[in-house]
Amino acid sequence: MAMVFIDKAVIIQYPHSMTLLTLQLLLCLFTVADEWDTLDPEESIYPLLKSFLPVSIFYNANVAFALASLKGVNIPMYIAIKRLTPLAVLIAGYLFGKGKPTTQVLLTAAGCVVAALGDFSFDLLGYGLALTRGVPTMFPSLGSLASVLLTICYNKDFFTPRCLQTMYLVLVEKSGAQDGVSSIEIMFYNSFLSLPFLSFLIIATSEFPNSISLLLAKCSYLPFLVILVLSLVMRIVLNFTMFLCTIVNSAITTTIVGVLKGVGSTTLGFVLLGGVEVHMAPRLDFSDWWAKDTRKGTPVVVKMENPNYSVVEIQGPDSAFRPVEKSRGKNAKQVTWVLLLKAHRAVGCLTWFATVFWSLLGAIKKRLSFTHPLGSERLGRDRWLFTAIKLFLALSLLILGFEIIAYFRGWHYFESPSLHIPTSTLEIQSLLHLVYVGWLWLRADYIAPPIKALSKFCIVLFLIQSVDRLILCLGCFWIKYKKIKPRFDEEPFRNDDAEGCGYVYPMVLVQIPMCNEREVYEQSISAVCQLDWTKDRILVQVLDDSNDESIQQLIKAEVAKWSQKGVNIIYRHRLVRTGYKAGNLKSAMSCDYVEAYEFVAIFDADFQPNPDFLKLTVPHFKDNPELGLVQARWTFVNKDENLLTRLQNINLCFHFEVEQQVSGVFLNFFGFNGTAGVWRIKALEESGGWLERTTVEDMDIAVRAHLHGWKFIYLNDVKVLCEVPESYEAYKKQQHRWHSGPMQLFRLCLGAILTSKIAIWKKANLILLFFLLRKLILPFYSFTLFCIILPLTMFVPEAELPVWVICYIPVFMSFLNLLPSPKSFPFIVPYLLFENTMSVTKFNAMVSGLFQLGSSYEWIVTKKAGRSSESDLLSITEKETPSKRSQLLRGVSDSELLELNQLEEQKQAVAKKPVKKINKIYHKELALAFLLLTAAVRSLLAAQGVHFYFLMFQGVTFLLVGLDLIGEQMS
Repeated sequence: MAMVFIDKAVIIQYPHSMTLLTLQLLLCLFTVADEWDTLDPEESIYPLLKSFLPVSIFYNANVAFALASLKGVNIPMYIAIKRLTPLAVLIAGYLFGKGKPTTQVLLTAAGCVVAALGDFSFDLLGYGLALTRGVPTMFPSLGSLASVLLTICYNKDFFTPRCLQTMYLVLVEKSGAQDGVSSIEIMFYNSFLSLPFLSFLIIATSEFPNSISLLLAKCSYLPFLVILVLSLVMRIVLNFTMFLCTIVNSAITTTIVGVLKGVGSTTLGFVLLGGVEVHMAPRLDFSDWWAKDTRKGTPVVVKMENPNYSVVEIQGPDSAFRPVEKSRGKNAKQVTWVLLLKAHRAVGCLTWFATVFWSLLGAIKKRLSFTHPLGSERLGRDRWLFTAIKLFLALSLLILGFEIIAYFRGWHYFESPSLHIPTSTLEIQSLLHLVYVGWLWLRADYIAPPIKALSKFCIVLFLIQSVDRLILCLGCFWIKYKKIKPRFDEEPFRNDDAEGCGYVYPMVLVQIPMCNEREVYEQSISAVCQLDWTKDRILVQVLDDSNDESIQQLIKAEVAKWSQKGVNIIYRHRLVRTGYKAGNLKSAMSCDYVEAYEFVAIFDADFQPNPDFLKLTVPHFKDNPELGLVQARWTFVNKDENLLTRLQNINLCFHFEVEQQVSGVFLNFFGFNGTAGVWRIKALEESGGWLERTTVEDMDIAVRAHLHGWKFIYLNDVKVLCEVPESYEAYKKQQHRWHSGPMQLFRLCLGAILTSKIAIWKKANLILLFFLLRKLILPFYSFTLFCIILPLTMFVPEAELPVWVICYIPVFMSFLNLLPSPKSFPFIVPYLLFENTMSVTKFNAMVSGLFQLGSSYEWIVTKKAGRSSESDLLSITEKETPSKRSQLLRGVSDSELLELNQLEEQKQAVAKKPVKKINKIYHKELALAFLLLTAAVRSLLAAQGVHFYFLMFQGVTFLLVGLDLIGEQMS
């Protein structure tokens, strides 16, 4: 029911209905973009597109006429006209061979017609368009002729409507019932076929230049932007439900439900609006066919020299002195009900705001009252950034107090920096006024110029990074359009020379490095031991760096269990944990038996590969001697656990779907993700092996292998299940390591890159794009521009940032980031705000790594929750029975049986130690929250709408993150 009201609200302010329809279908196409992956690359889609072409044509004309009719018809009359649609569907279905409808259905359709006959009135064009949309296919020629005549009569343009709601509903029902096509597929093909046709119409009708500029101008108004987003989202929901209802039930069911929805919409409209007349278009005036401009009088332009007055332009006496039309009178009862409804809505809004504010204060009080010494973040040697933010905050509060005093004293110079500032002593009112005027001169002459220069520099970096992101997205679209992906022979290991034409599998070493991974060790070892590979051609190394003896015993017991099942698996433990993960892998590769293996697959402790992982990755190495690495994609078992995991899923989906895939296809190089990949051991050895010099050993070995000429392949279709951090504390530490390590590596390998023998363009890609743009510039400008310069410009309005920098481009870039995960579109605003919030952590890590400050070489293992997939939960019910266990142990010696029993007893005796978890308070985020909220108050004094909303919501986001109210909440 809400769709009609939303479309009406949008059309009143934005009359370009064709552009609105194009935006709705474009978002619909992105939402169901996953249908690309379901298409068979060997089959042609042209016959299927051809069969859906009539549905698309009828659908577009139907919605276009609906939006056009809403310009001239009020909502109740528009809904009344649509009541004729059920009768039209009945007749069309009868003509298509569905047979005679039942008596109940005929009576329902007749009731709709009777209800509609008393409602036709008044606006010829608007009702004619709506009637053409709902009127019958029983008289197609008459309907088309009426539409042509109406359109010609009104604006002298010849446009013949070819489609009606009846036709496309009947065709949708036919596609679902006979062709077996789902509603999602119909939405996908309908949007795909509609966009070229609508783009042509927008250009042909001259909507294109004006509609885009008007849309950008209107989007700066927040209420319109909210209504527009609702219209786009509601169109997707409406299309899905309407197609689904038509396929599952029938076209007549969909139209009758639409009539009932219309009755509810009319009732709701009269209740909400209190009987007030809705927007009506002017009556059709036939005199403008032949009459020209008949307005009399000489145009007069009045210009006032005082800039406080606006310019008034009077075209003639008619426009200035036309009598005011009297509004329709309302009785006392109607006025009372309208006032009561408005008061009820106002009280409801105030109650909601009060509840939210009280809940936020309660959460803040609860966190601040926690006085445990571990309840706050340890700043350590990274205190420099927090100190700078505190000084900036203190200065901002001082200036804000000064500005508030000036505001109440009437010194409104900050509202317009170009206004006259007092210079003579006669204009100075007091000593405080003199100080304030001095501050204005200091601000304009000495503070604003360097801020402008820094902001321009950051904007240039922002635009460069945006262009890079856009090029990556275009590359991803090209890969999907051309269906480019690495392939191999169906039987890569078939050896005709072998006896019986058998298969010869290469020797593969599988490594699982872990450290104190109590929650996930069992499921990762279980998944790796079930890999589908010849048992005598695979060896599993469990590389345990745990310093907790109880966890060591648990892992040993798990390894022994799989060893008894016949899996070739060994357990390794280092007494001295040097070099973290790199040292662990380096120690394992130094074993003598590794020389017999050709490839090594690496999985972190929370990764669970599918049994066919090796058969989907290792074959790519055959007949490709230059290939050094095959990287698989990550998928996340806990991506929907909380808001934090959902936002991480957006970033990682873009990283794998766009960045890794485009770099792998076009450059044969990308950063190794440290896990879920298969290396050629020869490539590792020639590149120098694992080094312990940074905390990003995976990126280090990838860069060195690239400098030695090895190529990489990324497989987007091969997915390995894992976890993302569920608490903000774990995510913050992970991001610190991921952003400080690359800067360490850049300092260490810059000389090697410059002196290497690879092509110059590869050197430029490594230095300019891989390191500088994506690892250094991105955190620098995002923190400096949105967390420092933007609040600073609120106190220095001479350097104010344009709206497109803080609104349009960030929203567009967030939209691009969400394309690989279309189901995350409802989180676009939280994602944008959270990314700006994380910029302080990434900037601090980048500076620490670049200049070797603070904890740049600190490695903290990311905590896991041990979430299980559906397959894991099913396997729990398939535990071994005592009979199977006795059969397994029948061939075991007495000493091995004794050792196994001891390990089992230790595993059962070791209970999980209760670890007291707490939510922490993060000082830098809290300081920035108060800084941004202070700047928001300052922008409110200057009546800066978009700046105020951005600063307020960004400040609240920093406050929530600083109090650790995002992510996992501890009791």
